[in-house]
Amino acid sequence: MQKVILNAVVATTTSDGVNVENLTHLSFQLVASAISAGNGAFAIQGSNDGTNWTALAVIDNLANAITEGLTRITSKTVSANGAVFVFLDDFMKTKVIRVVLTRTTDGTFSCIMMADKIA
Repeated sequence: MQKVILNAVVATTTSDGVNVENLTHLSFQLVASAISAGNGAFAIQGSNDGTNWTALAVIDNLANAITEGLTRITSKTVSANGAVFVFLDDFMKTKVIRVVLTRTTDGTFSCIMMADKIA
């Protein structure tokens, strides 16, 4: 399933919560456009009650050597036009997620989530 969490955002913002309790294999495409001098920092947060939010460490889509393992980050800064991916570990279970975008100077930003439904 696909869910657009943030769509063409031009200011610092926090998305609404998205229920993910019956989803697995969550990936997030972070998209940036119209950047000339700014950037956007994306953070994925999780909550089991929709009130108390915690920053989640997501897997960065880096080209690591096999011996380096996975790189986990709590925010991803996008400073050029284009798109990047981050992924949530399958062992990380939470009821609701949201995306926090901190925008500087300029740029338009979106976040698209892909996931599989748990049968």
